[in-house]
Amino acid sequence: MLAGSARPDQYTLPLVLRAVTGLPARAGLGKTIHSLGIQLGFCVDAYFCNSVIAMYVRCDNTVYARNLFDEMRHRDVVSWTTLISGYIQNRNILESTRLFHEMRISGIEPSSVTLGVILRAFEIEKSGDGGRQMHGFVIKRGFGSHELVQNSILTTYSKLSYIKEAEKLFECMEERGFVSWNILMLAYFSAGHMSRVVDCFQRMITELYPSLETLTIIISALGKCRELRMGQQIHCYAVKHGQIDMVLQASFMNFYAQCADLASSFSLLQEFGTQTCSIPWIVMMWAFVQSGQFRQAISLFQRMQNLGLEPNADALRCLVTSYTHLGALLLGKVIHGYFLRRQLSSESEAERLETSILNMYAKCGNIILARRCFDNMVDRDIVVWSSMIESYAIHGMGIEAMKLFHQMEEAGVSPNSITFLSLLSSCSHSGLVNEGCQVFHSMTERFGIKAELNHYTCMVDLFARAGKLVEALNLINSMDVKPDGRIWGALLASCRVHQNVDVGDYAAQRLLQLEPDNVGYNIILSSIQAGGNQWAKAERIWKSMDDIELKGRPGWSCIEEKGGFSLFLAADYSHL
Repeated sequence: MLAGSARPDQYTLPLVLRAVTGLPARAGLGKTIHSLGIQLGFCVDAYFCNSVIAMYVRCDNTVYARNLFDEMRHRDVVSWTTLISGYIQNRNILESTRLFHEMRISGIEPSSVTLGVILRAFEIEKSGDGGRQMHGFVIKRGFGSHELVQNSILTTYSKLSYIKEAEKLFECMEERGFVSWNILMLAYFSAGHMSRVVDCFQRMITELYPSLETLTIIISALGKCRELRMGQQIHCYAVKHGQIDMVLQASFMNFYAQCADLASSFSLLQEFGTQTCSIPWIVMMWAFVQSGQFRQAISLFQRMQNLGLEPNADALRCLVTSYTHLGALLLGKVIHGYFLRRQLSSESEAERLETSILNMYAKCGNIILARRCFDNMVDRDIVVWSSMIESYAIHGMGIEAMKLFHQMEEAGVSPNSITFLSLLSSCSHSGLVNEGCQVFHSMTERFGIKAELNHYTCMVDLFARAGKLVEALNLINSMDVKPDGRIWGALLASCRVHQNVDVGDYAAQRLLQLEPDNVGYNIILSSIQAGGNQWAKAERIWKSMDDIELKGRPGWSCIEEKGGFSLFLAADYSHL
């Protein structure tokens, strides 16, 4: 157009600016268009200036956006809303709320879009009071029945886990589109109320047809609660109505995998054929990993490579997880080298992959490389610190885990329940009873983190390994949560080591009530009784196992050799 000597008007450049934001190297080109607009005299046109501000905001350059905003003579509600959105996008909540108040003082009243944008600030800041106050402001300004604003408030309540407030607002809405239903269903899903998701879906289909997003939410919820039959019905509905895209197809694959129907998952993968998208392949890889079929996941990755599909960080994480379980340290190093040579598109993706590599080194026996990987990481969040503490726990290096915990505190990173779980585990494996008790007390008293069943299990294991079986039993009986098979199993295993028949019998009775078909626990109990010369009781256990044909799964090992794997079972004499 420029080569043909046609002069752009005030509507041309905003269109070009929208195209610029879709390009990878966009900031420099956007500044060039901005300069051209100034030369053509559009710097006084509000529409052009708003388009430039929006371009800078999308390019994460709020400084240039603010400079232009300050230079504008006439600012409308779009100008203010766009800049507020930019600050929220950069998580500068203080400046965004200050700008919102400035806008009102200047005589510009917020639009429905402005209110939807500012509500996101309260989501990010986790401010429930702020969200409620904005809800009141919305009603006073007459936007209480506006669909966009109502959905924004509904989203804010959902993200803040204010389920009751979200339900109350939802029931008061006169018009509820599928967006409103989806927001409420997502709120239930995030809170772990899968049955409510199903109930909400069944109510929704009496009023309107579900969207693709609705079907994706409901099938994810059904996968969590393993409702195979209803999920199959949803699948039939989606196919019959032609409501199925790549994301929903991948969700159905994941659903069948969660329901232990890998054959159906693989069948859906084959329907994709040789498409140039790696998402379904990665979903299938994770399905194999979750079912313990690590070699199949690796084989699928190789097939994906043969099709010329580029692996992303999620595919590499799945591969590293498979290598970790198989103990394939050399192949894991190959992935680490590939990761170092390749620039990933997202920093968060890179951090998650680095954390998986750290775990791989630790679980494959090389704590030195795990620590080196940790030291080389620039941004360490709570997940990274907890993973390194867990690595020390695996290797029985409790003192090092405690030192690292203190370093984490000095770095200003607040521990969470997972951190304390890793720390208690390290104390348990290292026999640090006093230190473990101090950590447990600090978790509840100093940091205000409520002890969960996993924390109690670590403490019971800590006492039991040290021979303090009575203290371990008293802790179980004093818990405010219901004990499961793992906590009784930890006590029972230590009773075998310390040959305490009485406590072992008591633990076994509770354990076999919870898991009567568990072969391993029956074998441990018979060993305890045999060690206490109670041969008749031990024989009765073996006889009862034979009568009901209880059989244990054989142990297996994997040897890495010449870039491949050699898998063999216990008592497997057929192996070379």
